[in-house]
Amino acid sequence: MTSPLSAAASSSRVLSPAAAASSTPDLGALPEWNLNDLYPGMDSAEFKNDLARGIAACKSFADAYRGKLASMAAAPEASATLAEAVRRYEELEDLLGRAMSYAGLIYSGNTADPVRAKFYGDTQDKLTAASSDLLFFTLELNRIDDAVLDRAMADGPLAHYRPWLEDIRREKPYQLDDEIERLFLEKSTTGRAAWNRLFDETMSGLRFQVRGEELALETTLNKLQDADGTVRKDAADALAKVFRANLRTFTLITNTLAKDKEIADRWRGFDDVAASRHLANRVEPEVVDALVSAVQAAYPRLSHRYYRLKAKWFGRESLDHWDRNAPLPKVDQRLIGWDEARDTVLSAYGDFDPRMAEIAGRFFDRNWIDAPVRPGKAPGAFAHPTVPSAHPYVLLNYLGKPRDVMTLAHELGHGVHQVLAAPNGALMAPTPLTLAETASVFGEMLTFRKLLAATTDPVQRKAMLAAKVEDMINTVVRQIAFYTFERRVHLERREGELTAEKLCEIWLGVQRESLGPAITLREGYETFWTYIPHFIHSPFYVYAYAFGDCLVNSLYGVYQTALEGFAERYFALLEAGGTKHHTELLAPFGLDARDPSFWQIGLGMIEGMIVELEGMD
Repeated sequence: MTSPLSAAASSSRVLSPAAAASSTPDLGALPEWNLNDLYPGMDSAEFKNDLARGIAACKSFADAYRGKLASMAAAPEASATLAEAVRRYEELEDLLGRAMSYAGLIYSGNTADPVRAKFYGDTQDKLTAASSDLLFFTLELNRIDDAVLDRAMADGPLAHYRPWLEDIRREKPYQLDDEIERLFLEKSTTGRAAWNRLFDETMSGLRFQVRGEELALETTLNKLQDADGTVRKDAADALAKVFRANLRTFTLITNTLAKDKEIADRWRGFDDVAASRHLANRVEPEVVDALVSAVQAAYPRLSHRYYRLKAKWFGRESLDHWDRNAPLPKVDQRLIGWDEARDTVLSAYGDFDPRMAEIAGRFFDRNWIDAPVRPGKAPGAFAHPTVPSAHPYVLLNYLGKPRDVMTLAHELGHGVHQVLAAPNGALMAPTPLTLAETASVFGEMLTFRKLLAATTDPVQRKAMLAAKVEDMINTVVRQIAFYTFERRVHLERREGELTAEKLCEIWLGVQRESLGPAITLREGYETFWTYIPHFIHSPFYVYAYAFGDCLVNSLYGVYQTALEGFAERYFALLEAGGTKHHTELLAPFGLDARDPSFWQIGLGMIEGMIVELEGMD
C-alpha cells in the first residue's frame, strides 16, 4: 500500500557520497557525486534540523486532519480545503523523502562502513516512526464516498491532484484497518527492510578469489566478459564457490521475504503472487500475461537461435554458461575512457533533441554521477530520483567496457525522465515501473544506433550488433525467466519452506528453458540466483525491463517512420510522470500494450537483428 515513505523506500538501494574525482588507469578521471545539494554531511545541522522539522510536522499534520477528511469532503469548500491538505502532505513527502534519499545514497556508497550503516538504519527508524502519523491520510481519503470525492475533485484546486487520488483509490479494495496498517509500517524496519539490509551488507562483503586477486562482486562479474575464456571460467568458479558457501543465508532471506509477502498478500486479499506488483505498476494482469506468453513462445527464435549462432562463431556445438556474454572471438577489445563515453552518449542524445543532451549534460557538469568501482559500494547501476525539490543522482560501476557505455546511456535516460517528471511534484512525479524503463532503454537505443551507423568495419559492426542482441536478450528473455523463477518460488513457498536445493533446481529449470540447448549450465551455476537483488528488494520488478524494452522497440519503429513531431510527443510522455495510464501515454504514437500483437513488434526487432547477424557469416 502507499505510505508516506514510498518514494524514499523505492530508492533505498541507491547510494553514496564523495568529493573529488578518482582516477583509474586508462579510463581517465571518473566522477564522484557531490551530495551537498541534499545535505552537507551526516552530522550537519541542516540534516538534523530537517529530520526534527519533519517529525514535528507529521504530528501537526495528524492533529490537523485525522478523523476530519470525511466532513471536509462534504462541505461546500471541499475542493479548496482538501487540496490544501494534500499540498501539505506532498510537502512532507518531499521533506521526508529528501532525508531518506540522502541516507540511502550515503549508505550505498559503502555498505560495509558501520558508521554509514548506523546512519542509514537510524534515519530509517525515525522516518518510519514519523510517517506512521501520516498513514491515516490516504486511508481516510479512500473511505470518502466515491461520489462525494468525485464532486470535490471535478474542478477547483483539488482537480490538480485527480491523477494521484485516482491512483490511491485503486488500492482501496486492499487497504486494512488503520491500526493494522500502522503495525505493518512500523514493523517494516525490523521485517522486510531488515532482511533487505542483511542481503545488501552480506553481498557487498563477499570477496572472490580469482587468480590470486581478492575481488568484490562487480569486478568478478565483469570478468565474465573477459576475452580470455580461462579467465571467464575462473571467475565463474569463484562466484559459484562463494555463493555456495553462503547458500544457507540467501536461502533463509529468500524464504523469509517470500513468506512475509504471502502474509501481506493474504491479509490484503490479493489473489495472485504478483498482483500487488501489477497494481503498483498500474498495469492490468492480462497485459503482463500476454507479454510473458509472447516472450516465452519466442525463446526458440530469439535466445535459443542466437546462442546457437554464437556457439558456431566459437567453433563449438554449445557454450558453457561462463561464455554466454563473452566477447566475440578475434575481435579487438579496447577500454573506453570516461570522456569518450560521455561524449558518445551526449552526442547521441543531442542528435535526437538538443534538450535531451542539455539535461543529461547537467549530470556531468554538476557532479550528479558516481562512477568508480570502490570496496563496499553497491553493485550495478541506478538513477535515483531523490525528490522533486532536488535532482536525481546516477550510480555506476564504470570499468570501460562497451556495455558500460550502454549502461551510462541507460541510467542517463532515467535521469532525464526524472528531471522532466519532477514538476509534477512528489506525489505525481514517480512513474510506474513499466513506463519507468522507457526513457532508459530509448537512450540506449539512440546511443547504439549512432555508434552502429558510424561503424563501417564489418568485424566491428558484427561485434556491436551481437552485443546489442545480447543486451536485448538479457533485458527481455532473461528478465521474463527471472519473473518465471520468482512466480515458481513464491507459489511453492505457500506450501512450506524451500530448501537451497529446491531453489537451485527451480533456477536451473527456468534457465534451461530460456537459454536453450546451446548454453551448457555447468556445476556451480545452480547458485547464481543468489546475487539477483531485484528478487529481494522488489519482488516481480523484473518484467518491467521486458515491458520497457519491447515498448521502446515499438516506439523506435514509430520514430524511424514518423520523425516529424515525434520528439514533442516523446517529451510529453516523459513529462507526464505518473499522471497518466500507459494507454493514454501510448495513444499518440498509435500503440496499445493491451493488444497482444503489440509485443510481437518489439520481439520482431530482436529477431531481425539476429537474422542480420546470420547473414554476416
